[in-house]
Amino acid sequence: MTTENIALFKALGAKMDFLNQRQRVISQNIANTDTPGYRPKDLKPVDFGNVLQNVTKGKSGVRLETTDNLHMPPPGDVRIDDPQKQKRTYEVAPAGNAVIMEEQLINSGQTVMDYNLMTNLYQKNTGMIYTALGRAR
Repeated sequence: MTTENIALFKALGAKMDFLNQRQRVISQNIANTDTPGYRPKDLKPVDFGNVLQNVTKGKSGVRLETTDNLHMPPPGDVRIDDPQKQKRTYEVAPAGNAVIMEEQLINSGQTVMDYNLMTNLYQKNTGMIYTALGRAR
């Protein structure tokens, strides 16, 4: 059985790749904690609000569909308010290094939890496919 053509597994794989790359960047930040002038880096997360707006306005290859006349139709225009973003405070060491170890450890922990979630979702959905096919796992 292959999961290459199942959209859910493609999405899970893409998210896992993103998290893997993010963990690599965080590790580089931690490794450069004592490097003078080093600024921490991070990957830009995907903005789900923009993805949803593109889908509902027909700007992407994905369309929202209804399978029953009683279902709500896809909205023509979705307004997604930007939540007020908390201003990030940065500490800069006298040598010009801006890596905050606690922040990097929190980011690393969150990345590990997200990766574990994707792994569990992948495993559960694979199990459902096996169950649907009548095969014991």
